[in-house]
Amino acid sequence: MLQLIIRGPNPQQRLRHALTAGKSLTLGRTDGCDIPVPWEHALSRTHARLECTDSRLEVNVVETAPNPVFHQGRGVERCSILPGDYFVIGQTSFWLVAPDSSSGPEDPVEEVVFTRQQLQQVRFQDADRRIEVLSRLPDVISGAGSRTELHANLSGVLLAGIPHADAVAVVALGEDHQVTSPYWERRREAEGEFRPSSRLVRDSLARRQSVLHTWEAEQPQEGEYTVSAEFDWAFCTPVVSGGPGGWGLYVTGRLPGAAAQVRRPDPPTGFYLHADVKFTELVAEVVASTEKLRNLEGNLSVLRQFLSPPILRALEESSEGRGLDEDLLSPRECDVTVLFCDLRGFSQKAEEAAGDLSGLLERVSSALEIMTQEILHYGGVTGDFLGDASLGFWGWPFPSEEAPLNACRAALAIRRRFQEVGGQPGHPLSHFEVGIGVARGRAMAGKIGTSDRMTVTVFGPVVNLASRLQGMTRHLHVPILIDEETAGTVRKRLSQAEGRVRRLAKVLPYGLETPLIVSELLPPVAQYPDLTDEHLSSYEEGVEHFLAGRWEEAYRCLHAVPPSDRAQDFLTMRIAQNDRTAPRDWNGVIALPSK
Repeated sequence: MLQLIIRGPNPQQRLRHALTAGKSLTLGRTDGCDIPVPWEHALSRTHARLECTDSRLEVNVVETAPNPVFHQGRGVERCSILPGDYFVIGQTSFWLVAPDSSSGPEDPVEEVVFTRQQLQQVRFQDADRRIEVLSRLPDVISGAGSRTELHANLSGVLLAGIPHADAVAVVALGEDHQVTSPYWERRREAEGEFRPSSRLVRDSLARRQSVLHTWEAEQPQEGEYTVSAEFDWAFCTPVVSGGPGGWGLYVTGRLPGAAAQVRRPDPPTGFYLHADVKFTELVAEVVASTEKLRNLEGNLSVLRQFLSPPILRALEESSEGRGLDEDLLSPRECDVTVLFCDLRGFSQKAEEAAGDLSGLLERVSSALEIMTQEILHYGGVTGDFLGDASLGFWGWPFPSEEAPLNACRAALAIRRRFQEVGGQPGHPLSHFEVGIGVARGRAMAGKIGTSDRMTVTVFGPVVNLASRLQGMTRHLHVPILIDEETAGTVRKRLSQAEGRVRRLAKVLPYGLETPLIVSELLPPVAQYPDLTDEHLSSYEEGVEHFLAGRWEEAYRCLHAVPPSDRAQDFLTMRIAQNDRTAPRDWNGVIALPSK
C-alpha cells in the first residue's frame, strides 16, 4: 500500500496518509477534504484530486484553486508521482513512499539488556545538545492535541536527539500479543516504510527494560524479525506508565562498526549507542510520568463527582504520583453527620408529567444538582442518589469537629436556593419543595458495594435516622429536622448569623421503639424575619409545658407564634383534640402513624 507523507516547514507539521488503489481523494486546507493540511495557506479549501494506482499517484489541481503544484521545479496543473518522488504546494512537500517489507536475520549478532544502574554510569559526549532537545520535551507533550500528534512529536524529538538514527517508531503490543506500530518516521521519508523487529519489541516490553540488538545487514532475509535489511542496529525502550498493555519507543539505524562500538566499554570517539539508549530512556520516563499524572487526573475527575475539594487535595497529596491511596477510601467505622434531602410532592409531579418523562427527568436532575453543589461546597461527600433524593455525609475520610456544622450549613443553603427558585415564575423548579433530615452517629463509610459495583457511600443506623427525620418534615410541617445531638452542637457552636434551632417535639417514629427529640434548623433572622428569636423562645417554652402535661400553658405559648408558622399546628391540633388537657398516662411522646 502506498503512503503519502506530508511535511510542513515546522517539525510538528507532519502527516501520513495511506492510499488505496482505485480510490479518489480530495486534498485541501479544511476538514471537509479527505486529506486536510490546515497549516498550509497556499492550499485552497479544496485544492486537488488524487487518484492512486498500485504504482503511482495522479495529482489534478481543481479549476478553482489559484495556486499550482510544483513538481520537479515547475508549476503544473497535473502530474504523475512515482514512489520516492514528491510534489510541493507552498511550503509543504508531499512524498509518495512504498512500504519496505523486507525481513532481517533470525538472531542478532549481539543483544544487550540495559539496567538502570548501567545507564547511570553512561556519560553523554554531546550533553549540551541532548539537554537542549530534552528541554523542549514538556512543550512537545503538552502541545499534542491527539495521540497521533504526540507520537509524531516524540518521533521528532528522538530524531533530533539521536542524529545518527535513521528511523524511529512508536510500538505497542496488542491484546493478541501482536506487535503494532501506530506511528513511524524516517529521517528521509522517500526511502519508504520500515517495520520494527517483533522479537525485539516483545523482549523489551516484556522485560520492561531497554534492549539493544545489532545485526549484519547483508545476512539472509528470513525469520521472525521484520527489520529493514539496511539497518544493522535497533533498540526498544518501554514507556512504563502503569496503564494497561505496553508500548515503547523504537530507534534503528546503520553505523560503520556499530556492533564493535556496542561491545566497547569506553569508546574514545565516535557514536555511543549506550548514550542513545540513555537519552531515549529519559524521554520515556518523562512521557511515562506525564501519562501517570494524566491517569491520576482522570481518576480524580471521576471522584470529583463524589468528593469535596479538600478530600481531593488530600488524595492528590497522599498519592504523590503513585496513584490513589486505596487505604484512604477503604470503608471504616467513624463518626459521621448524614444529610438526607428529598423532593416534596415528586410522586404527584411524576404522575402529572407522565407524557413528558424527559422533561421531568431534567427538572429532577436540576434539583439534585442544587443538593449536590451545596453538599460539596460545604466539604461533604455525596453518596447515593435515591430517585428524587440525595445523600451527603461529613466526617470521612477525615474526622472533623466541623462536620455537624457544615452539614447544617449545607442544609440551610439547599433550603435557601429552593426558596429562591420557587419565587421565580416559570422556573422549572418553581413548584418543588424539599424536606431535609440531618443526624449524627457511628457508621461505616467509604467504598461500599460488591465486586461488580462499588460506590462511595455511608452505611449504618444514622443513615436511617436521617432518612426518618426527612420523612418527619411532612408531619411537623418544616423544611429541616435535626436530631438531638446535632441540635446541641448547633446551639453551642453555630453563629446566630448562620442559623438557629428550636426544639419541636418528642416523637416515636413509626416502626421504631425509641422516642426522639427532634428540632428544626432555621435560617438567621436576617433571612427569615417572620420568626424572631422571641417567637422561638415562646415556642420552646410551649414545648416544655407540652412535655410536662401543662397543655393550657402550652397552648397559650404556642399561639404567641405567628399563624404562618406551620410547625405549631403539630402540637396545637393535639392539644385542641384533647380539650387542652393531657391524657392521664401522658409521657410527653407523640407516636407517628406512618413514616
